[in-house]
Amino acid sequence: MSTARTHVLAYPFPSSGHVIPLLDFTKALVSRGVQVTLLVAPYNENLVPKNYSPLLQTLLLPEPHFPNPKQNRLMALVTFMRQHHYPVIVDWAKAQPTPPSAIISDFFLGWTHLLARDLHVPRLVFSPSGAFALSVSYSLWRDAPQNDNPEDPNSVVSFPNLPNSPIYPWWQMTHLFRETERGGPEWEFHRENMLFNIDSWGVVFNTFTELERVYLNHMKKELNHERVWAVGPVLPIQNGSTEPEERGGNSTVSRHDIMEWLDSRDEGSVIYVCFGSRTFLTSSQMEVLTRGLELSGVNFILSVRVPDERHVAKEHGKVPCGFSDRVRGRGFIIEGWAPQLVILSHRAVGAFLTHCGWNSVLEGLVSGVVMLTWPMGADQYTNAKLLVDQLGVAVRAAEGEKVPEASELGKRIEKALGRTKERAKAEKLRDDALRAIGNNGGSSQRELDALVKLLNEVKRVESTS
Repeated sequence: MSTARTHVLAYPFPSSGHVIPLLDFTKALVSRGVQVTLLVAPYNENLVPKNYSPLLQTLLLPEPHFPNPKQNRLMALVTFMRQHHYPVIVDWAKAQPTPPSAIISDFFLGWTHLLARDLHVPRLVFSPSGAFALSVSYSLWRDAPQNDNPEDPNSVVSFPNLPNSPIYPWWQMTHLFRETERGGPEWEFHRENMLFNIDSWGVVFNTFTELERVYLNHMKKELNHERVWAVGPVLPIQNGSTEPEERGGNSTVSRHDIMEWLDSRDEGSVIYVCFGSRTFLTSSQMEVLTRGLELSGVNFILSVRVPDERHVAKEHGKVPCGFSDRVRGRGFIIEGWAPQLVILSHRAVGAFLTHCGWNSVLEGLVSGVVMLTWPMGADQYTNAKLLVDQLGVAVRAAEGEKVPEASELGKRIEKALGRTKERAKAEKLRDDALRAIGNNGGSSQRELDALVKLLNEVKRVESTS
């Protein structure tokens, strides 16, 4: 029998919001003696720490390029990866002294089901979204519900087979499903990817049992097997990191300046506002947001995304002229990347206005802050529904282009910093999250141990065949 250690390929979708959680997860695998090769595009290489461990290696894959600017960017990127990364990975794997024994890949990369088949290894889906969101997505693409009145954006789509029977207006469905021609090549492309995910050997969720137990159980029932693991939140605190501010890049503002400003504020008196690494606010959204912050009278940190050469927005709202002067002393504005986990975990921060991307949701939960939800697309509407309607740890601020008057938004912001029922529930859920990833046998640690044990057994079976 071979004594080679378990070797896993980890293949993220090449966007920071997908690379970072999978990278954090691979660090947890490495801490348990698993050898990991991370498959990354060159422009994401800076997200991978240098000399982290000899067990964590990287394989640089061809840089994606898009000759047809009119093609859907997600479809173009996944198509490129399938065409150009596939043969590179197969050739590389065959040349390794310790061949991979499994592949863990992002849910956007359903085609890796075929790659795993060619490598004769099991493929596990890594979901950077929660179990609720993926349950909705699986049901959406598998069952393909009809919209009898597509001209009405408020016509209802229901999911009666899911726990709590969630209902959504049509406009909140992912644009990949809603805006592409049903049965056309692009629609079928996305559907095939999702169906490959459903057929995968197992699913790893960046969530924890106490947060989404009902949806994790639903997923096991739907997939008809028990190979569903909740190992989150996969965050630097799980791995004992002392410098979470480096997670994802360097801040455009020094940590010292941010900490100095927060240190001078009372406990729970600051709201942090951020819409993630990919969302641009429109000019009208930015106007309502900044005016609402101004009218609220509270202390705030506002993180605003700025375009770069790879992500040029057709329209992006800019901070209005004179706003900084009008809120001087109680407003701190960061243009570009912000050390979000550091900010949220500071004692002065009591609330978080978020787009409800899953990474942000988890960071808000482990910080115990009240969240104000302003989802913009993708799984964010489902995440907001979970936070507001099912967990009661958040309040609605806005939904996409549907925004309240600035004065009303200001009142919601001000109220969120008070002692509310949402705050009590948020603090309890924070404790649940920290217990789940704690080293004293938390649920996520037990799930991770069970996953590694099974991966080791798969390797041993293969090595003796």
